[in-house]
Amino acid sequence: MQPNSQINYGFNSSIRNMGKDKLWRFSEVKRFPNVIESPLMEPFAQKGKWKQEIFKNNKPIVLELGCGKGEYAVGLGKLYPDKNFIGIDIKGNRIYIGAKEAIENKMDNVMFLRTRIDFIESFFEQDEIDEIWLTFSDPQPKKPRKRLTSPLFISRYRKFLKKKGMVHVKTDSDILFEYTEEEIKLQGYHCHQLTWDLYGDFHDKLDDSQKELFKIKTHYEELFASKGSVIKYCSFEI
Repeated sequence: MQPNSQINYGFNSSIRNMGKDKLWRFSEVKRFPNVIESPLMEPFAQKGKWKQEIFKNNKPIVLELGCGKGEYAVGLGKLYPDKNFIGIDIKGNRIYIGAKEAIENKMDNVMFLRTRIDFIESFFEQDEIDEIWLTFSDPQPKKPRKRLTSPLFISRYRKFLKKKGMVHVKTDSDILFEYTEEEIKLQGYHCHQLTWDLYGDFHDKLDDSQKELFKIKTHYEELFASKGSVIKYCSFEI
């Protein structure tokens, strides 16, 4: 039997390698042309100018908030080349994965912004954004105010989301979805679609374009679904 010190060394070595890989991704993502990291103490120079100066076109802009590895931003970008997509997350090592895929596929309609969603209104001007996707957001069981469908965050989205702009929510969390459904009713948002079982009978009634849309799945969705979680979805105007 190996001494404990040797066993621990192997374990610690694995952790160190994981840490090095994360640091490497952080450094790499800083060099990516499709990733923006803006100092929060300085005004964002491209606020209101995403179409002209960053995407260099006049296509609608869609946000994925809390994008993680960017599966939805990239997947939507492939499915809708007539729109621009921005994945937003604070974790650069996760953004690296989606940003790298977008570069490898030469996708000029997908960008990533590394920042906290708490400061989201600092980066976009009034009416600059057409849609928002919230994909498997943290349900914040003990902090309802920090949920991405809470009045606090909705008030931030109002500052840049166009009138009739859609908010999409996709989650495995009963807590978050029940809260969102209650907020839709309480705040009088215009709900377009809402289902507690996206891939059940509801899915069978969708048209082909929507079925293609829901083929896009995040790492967390596949993980949760494999454990038996039921996926929920809703879309609404604020």
